[in-house]
Amino acid sequence: MKVLCVAEKNSIAKAVSQILGGGSCNSRDSGYTYVKNYDFKFDGFPFVSTNDCDVTMTSVAGHLTSVDFRPDIYGWNKCRIDELFTAPLSTEMDNNQKKIAANIKREARYADFLMIWTDCDREGEYIGWEIFQEALKGNSRLTNSQVYRANFSHLERRHVLNAARRPQRLDLKSVDAVGARIELDLRTGVTFTRLLTNTMKAKVETWNRSQTSISSNGNMSSRAKEPPTIISYGACQFPTLGFVVDRYERIKHFVSEEFWYIQLVIKDPESGASTTFQWDRGHLFDRLSVLAFYETCLETAGDKAKVVDLISKPTSKYRPLPLTTVELQRNCARFLRLNAKKSLAAAEKLYQKGFVSYPRTETDIFPQAMDLQSLVRNRAQLDQSNNRTAWASYAEGLLSDDASNTNKFRFPRSGTHDDKAHPPIHPVVSVGPNANLTPDEKRVYEYIVRHFLACCSEDAKGQSTTLTLDWADERFVASGLIVLERNFLDVYPWAKWETTKRLPRLEINQECEIGKAEMNFGHTSPPKPMTESELIMLMDANGIGTDATIADHIEKIQTRKYIKSEKVGKDTFFQPTVLGIALVHGFEAIGLEDSFAKPFQRREMEEDLKKICQGQLTKNEVVNDIVGKYQSYWQRTNESKRTLLEVYDRIRQTMS
Repeated sequence: MKVLCVAEKNSIAKAVSQILGGGSCNSRDSGYTYVKNYDFKFDGFPFVSTNDCDVTMTSVAGHLTSVDFRPDIYGWNKCRIDELFTAPLSTEMDNNQKKIAANIKREARYADFLMIWTDCDREGEYIGWEIFQEALKGNSRLTNSQVYRANFSHLERRHVLNAARRPQRLDLKSVDAVGARIELDLRTGVTFTRLLTNTMKAKVETWNRSQTSISSNGNMSSRAKEPPTIISYGACQFPTLGFVVDRYERIKHFVSEEFWYIQLVIKDPESGASTTFQWDRGHLFDRLSVLAFYETCLETAGDKAKVVDLISKPTSKYRPLPLTTVELQRNCARFLRLNAKKSLAAAEKLYQKGFVSYPRTETDIFPQAMDLQSLVRNRAQLDQSNNRTAWASYAEGLLSDDASNTNKFRFPRSGTHDDKAHPPIHPVVSVGPNANLTPDEKRVYEYIVRHFLACCSEDAKGQSTTLTLDWADERFVASGLIVLERNFLDVYPWAKWETTKRLPRLEINQECEIGKAEMNFGHTSPPKPMTESELIMLMDANGIGTDATIADHIEKIQTRKYIKSEKVGKDTFFQPTVLGIALVHGFEAIGLEDSFAKPFQRREMEEDLKKICQGQLTKNEVVNDIVGKYQSYWQRTNESKRTLLEVYDRIRQTMS
């Protein structure tokens, strides 16, 4: 019997072959430099009846095909743009993809079964289907009943063996959902990109040349390096741009208002330390009202206040939830100053090298049957006396039997998301001192490990105290905190929770002397510019892109020069460019802001794709519905090209 296994990347194929082959496998060239064929024997497949099973494992390099329009008929300026909404699509392969496909056809020729080892997500199902189509060309005897897929999320040995012994089937509904998304993104992206580029290119290039001339003092060589201007449209790019422009507009049009408030300062009679009590009303925007309260309190109660409430209770700071892809990208941007694209790329490399689990997951719930203590034990590196990691002692402490240690292993908290495909991101294998990792990979690995250990720890424990004073019927409050047990904070330095200054020693109904009573004023502040962490959060909350594509959309609108990044101190913010603002306001001017710069249209599409996966809608129903909407959007935009140019000119003038 012969089984052909195909993974999504060569690194995965190599690792799985080593495990299934028991460390014994032969490597052959495939015809493509970055893909190898691995031959070994494995007797654990349940669909193979004989004990003599030959296995060849190979791989693709991501998608095996691309979908496009025929360039000779539907290339730029070769057809009416709106024809592309209904034009036939063709499946294309570049030279490297053709070499990979030829290898699959050759290796499938004598195979009795095909087993797909692509990533267990929608995209992986689609790539698996592409592999099956090429295998069929080499072996027409293969049927759906002879095609299996492995369900795995990391490269730990037992997990991979279990995936081989419990195969599943390709999910053709997910294949249809990805096919619908690919077709819709192509048709809408190409039609609107060509329309916008043809309409605005000349003006944008003239403006860019004038700006380049100013900045380079007429240096022609710097102009020659400028790439051709493409004003692209993407159903995820534009809402992402919309978030950045909206924040910019809120800052630009913000009008600061003056407000007034009252503060009391009380001195501790024992220590002499001062504590500031905040007005229960917060602040008011009417100065005379605050002045009336202030003078009434002074005249009625003078410098005396009375303790009317004292609450002291245990409190906790919760350990983090298990790690999802979106949280990984957000937190790497916040804590490590590593952008989403780099952090996800580093996590992918760590997965391919077997150090962490599959990094593309929406799940923040660990399965109850999962042996997390063994993962903690692995982090403790108990079998190593030298070169232990900085967190090894902490992990060892979680497993300690010492009765005085209150921070013991606890099963992680559960979130509310479960994609039923992959567990939360977690470490699989400990990184040794000589591991071949880049600096970014080391930082991301450390973050994943510390986050995982924090999840398996106790919450931080403390004692909070709230003291309320009455000053002529106005209430003033001060709060204090004593951290009693740091617990997960010791391994997760990015969470801050510190003991505050002690409150005065006062008792209920005790009268105390006010050291200072002040009426102060302040001004409201504008929001800060958009950070990448905030942008990722907004995209995720509004269904813009997937956990794995969010970084790509952010990078794309930077590449297209719709937004730019600005570093202020340690923080990096996104600011829209003239072109970015003009595109958003241009579509607002023609009445399409809800369909383009707002997230509603894309969110609706993502919901429809889920319904395809659930069997509630078909691919054709979703494609026909959304293409019909975009045809009407395109017609309106085409009729309003002058409006787009007028808005661009107006924005350019106001920002120059």
